Amino acid sequence: MQRIINFILDNRNTFLYVFLFSISLIITIQSHSFHQSKFFNSSKWVSGSIYETSSNITSYFNLKEDNERLVRENERLRFQLLNSEEALEKDSLKYKFEVIRAKITKNSYASPRNYLTINKGEKHGVTQDMGVISTKGILGIVENTSTKFATVQSILNTKSNINAKIKNTNYFGSLIWDAKEYNRVQLVDIPRLVPVKVGDTIVTGAMSSIFPENIPIGIILNFNLNEAQSFYNIDIRLFNDMANLSNIYIIKNKNRDEILNLEKRTLNAQ
Repeated sequence: MQRIINFILDNRNTFLYVFLFSISLIITIQSHSFHQSKFFNSSKWVSGSIYETSSNITSYFNLKEDNERLVRENERLRFQLLNSEEALEKDSLKYKFEVIRAKITKNSYASPRNYLTINKGEKHGVTQDMGVISTKGILGIVENTSTKFATVQSILNTKSNINAKIKNTNYFGSLIWDAKEYNRVQLVDIPRLVPVKVGDTIVTGAMSSIFPENIPIGIILNFNLNEAQSFYNIDIRLFNDMANLSNIYIIKNKNRDEILNLEKRTLNAQ
């Protein structure tokens, strides 16, 4: 207590100055409209700045919740887009595709055989050979699963081979990767009679039982013609930034098993 008293006594001139200054400031503001206006404008600016900062902090902590809400909404919209005709009939038994949202927990893009690890597995209905996409385009195909996780063979994998076509045409080819650049893949086996142009959009084809037709892939950067085989080799710039991925969607074709069994029976009968 004695220290507090000594502190006040040692600084009594300062405390007296602050007290007198405050009194004079209050009197000045109350007696002059100009000063009142300046004071209230300043107080509004200070309070406004405080409220804005508080709002920004609150918004920051709400980002995770807002992002989760947007992912759920994208999942619902993706489901409707993939099942546009069936959705109109409002009969879930007629839906061809199911959509499962997930997140990438590990991503590689610098090796010849790249894989993604995702946080959904068998208990979530994920099985081998399901397609994986983002809001911008395809990412790969589920290769292995555990109870809660799965690994995905990336399109940036030298073993990857996906049916693709030039948008708004029926000209199909195979999408592969030459392991040179993480933002480019190649489309091969497009016949030389096909009119190919730089800037054309490449999408998934209808010959796959894994991906729905017309899922975006990328655009044509350049192409050359293999004279010996009469097929184009086409460089595709991906829509996805394969080095920066997070939220993804797993696509299940409910008719896949039936299609594969039918094709197997047909081959065995020959």
